[in-house]
Amino acid sequence: MTESSTAGTGHLPADERIPGTEPHHDGELAGVDAWWRAANYLSAGQIYLRDNPLLRRPLEASDVKARLLGHWGTTPGLNFIYAHLNRLIREQQRKVLFITGPGHGGPANVANAWLEGTYSEIYSHVGRDEDGLRTLFRQFSYPGGVPSHAAPETPGSIHEGGELGYSLAHAYGAVFDNPDLIAATVIGDGEAETGPLAASWHSNSFLDPAVDGAVLPILHLNGYKIANPTILSRMPEEQLLKLLEGYGYRPYVVTVEDPAAVGQAHEDFSAVLETCLAEITAIQAPYRTGERTAVPADVPAAETDEVHAPRWPMIVFRSPKGWTGPGMVDGLPVEGTWRAHQVPLSEIHDNPEHLAQLQEWMLSYRPAELFDAEGRLVAEIAALAPPGELRMSATPYANGGRLLQDLRLPGYADHAVKIDHPGSERVSPMFNLGGYLREVIRQNPSNFRIFGPDETASNRLQSVYDVTHKAWQQRIDELDEHLARSGRVAEVLSEHLCEGWLEGYLLTGRHGVFNCYEAFVHIVDSMFNQHAKWLKVSRSLSWRQPIASLNYLLSSHVWQQDHNGFSHQDPGFIDHVVNKKAEVIRVYLPPDANTLLAVAGHILASRDRVNVVVSGKQPAPVWLNPEQALLHVERGVGIWDFAGSEDTGPGGKTEPDVVMACAGDVPTLETVAAAALLKEQLPELKIRVVNVVDLMALQDPREHPSGLPDRDFDTLFTTGKPVIFAYHGYPWLIHRLTYRRTNHENLHVRGYKEEGTTTTPFDMAMLNQIDRFQLAIDVLDRVASLRSTQASFRQYLQDERARARQYTRDEGQDPPYITGWNLQEAEQDTPG
Repeated sequence: MTESSTAGTGHLPADERIPGTEPHHDGELAGVDAWWRAANYLSAGQIYLRDNPLLRRPLEASDVKARLLGHWGTTPGLNFIYAHLNRLIREQQRKVLFITGPGHGGPANVANAWLEGTYSEIYSHVGRDEDGLRTLFRQFSYPGGVPSHAAPETPGSIHEGGELGYSLAHAYGAVFDNPDLIAATVIGDGEAETGPLAASWHSNSFLDPAVDGAVLPILHLNGYKIANPTILSRMPEEQLLKLLEGYGYRPYVVTVEDPAAVGQAHEDFSAVLETCLAEITAIQAPYRTGERTAVPADVPAAETDEVHAPRWPMIVFRSPKGWTGPGMVDGLPVEGTWRAHQVPLSEIHDNPEHLAQLQEWMLSYRPAELFDAEGRLVAEIAALAPPGELRMSATPYANGGRLLQDLRLPGYADHAVKIDHPGSERVSPMFNLGGYLREVIRQNPSNFRIFGPDETASNRLQSVYDVTHKAWQQRIDELDEHLARSGRVAEVLSEHLCEGWLEGYLLTGRHGVFNCYEAFVHIVDSMFNQHAKWLKVSRSLSWRQPIASLNYLLSSHVWQQDHNGFSHQDPGFIDHVVNKKAEVIRVYLPPDANTLLAVAGHILASRDRVNVVVSGKQPAPVWLNPEQALLHVERGVGIWDFAGSEDTGPGGKTEPDVVMACAGDVPTLETVAAAALLKEQLPELKIRVVNVVDLMALQDPREHPSGLPDRDFDTLFTTGKPVIFAYHGYPWLIHRLTYRRTNHENLHVRGYKEEGTTTTPFDMAMLNQIDRFQLAIDVLDRVASLRSTQASFRQYLQDERARARQYTRDEGQDPPYITGWNLQEAEQDTPG
């Protein structure tokens, strides 16, 4: 079969069909057409009707919803594809996940779920009779009802589609490590104009035919967005095919030339769909039997195509926008135009002609042939649904918690750093974590993956390559490292793809981590929004089982960008995250390697959350021994006695004069160092050092389940003493989280203030005033008894800042007494 033989046509000549893909007789396709008509009827009914669901009597304006919300334009094409997929699922016993890329495709998904019976099984109040249809119609885009997208409430969905661009990435994530699954993914031509979708075509370079499933992209070209034509629909056919072939696909085109020639459309699409599924099987088979394996790198590409990714089939489906809907409204064309995008007939209550057209339109589907006297789907059509979990609306792959298996996690003690005293060891937290993740991969070889934009080694997680490679299906040269056809690490220089793959992987019942530079995780702000919203809703649905949490591991952070500079300095993702529902999000700022390790074990075992972990990758002091770190993470916040001096008063501990709080690894180091300076000069000063690892512990417990009770918060931070808080990110977030707390008026926060450049780490701290000298000055300025008695010490601290600043300018690096600072040697090493 040649690729050109299918360009621009839905017909496959008989001598070019793959065996077993002969055209089907009229009876089978008549059943597909009946299903399609029923789905279209239900879809239109959801948009318009609140009563008279089967038009047993003439339609009245009172039968129509007051507010007409929904999107018709893409829906009939979705129903058409769904109906044809069902036939092959039933005949071939295929496991198929249906992903609806076009926005507002909800009417189609809900309609088909009802036809398959799944909807009524889950929502018993929406029965499979006339009353159930009335409820089904009324609830759609209605107060107290269901959304117009394929939302969490929609059986069979893992992809809402409210925001466009992510369907294909979700599909590939879903089929990774799911060898029996096909993700049939409908991509709207409006969605195809987005950057994330354009990048998603490259996902085929990471799909291993031996262990992964397959994605069948179906580019649905109906010509228009909300009010404008779409680029791909207007692109010359030859150019479009070359574009898709350049992405590595084998496109088959089905074009509905005449909207009225429905029978021909069914025949064309049926033949092409069977061919695509047969090709998928033909591609996978030799990889799974071992007949086809990776070719050595020294084999020239001209001699074999095995050094490149397989050329997977896809479908380009051209059908009219709003197909089978009103052709003309008020003298203007609707079907096949942008006017069909939402509600083709919008003046039902004020225009009798529109009401009459709506009745004519809905009756054109011949509902009397589709539903019996009780409003049930006639048995012959109902029998066309696949059985049990093969129904796309009932597939467990769309309810991933049903398939989820707990990770086997390595022993924490085996990877924790042993220390003699706080700060006695300097270890890269991320490198240490890499050893732990290596064992996670070793113990979970088929349901855990790491995703990242070319930064796994840069973020010091390279130990994972001891047991795995990076998945890669294109040519592999001799000089390449850690590339292989199969691998548990997926790297592509697109944060959108990393996020989308991971979301698809999690939503279908697996586990993973997304590692990224802190500043550039902002690229997926909107994708995070959508996933957090999905979790918020799905947690309220008893039938949706919990899935593994979405884990962000952010490094190369704001305080360690001395070689990249200002463009790489942005800790604001945390601010964005904390806007979401409290039960969904967690933010962790581990101060050292052992605490990061404890956090990692915690987040990998969690469910239905978004966990954000920010950690440095450069060698840094290890403050807590393994046992202390575990307890610290369990508490979320705690007093560090070794760094403070509360026991200086008569008889032991008394109320502190000042609280020095910190969150984040660099702020913690500077806080401990500042406390040491103060203890040396002012031994009578009672300092309490409090470290926060779970940022949400600061919030009022009425707002977040991790929030400390007021009594505990007051015990830690006092009710009236000054609190100097050194924070990893933008300082106003700490004020926002603590504004209800008793002692908020005495809280002074230091953090990132958009001061940055290509400079040394300590100069970065000084630029933003979180350095040890400035923190010590803040204490002197805010403890009333010190304001007029420590002028000389304050001047000394100011001079030390100036000397350190000048040293960086003269020598191009931080002073040795800064880089080599050690808590136990602080007194003798401190200059002056």
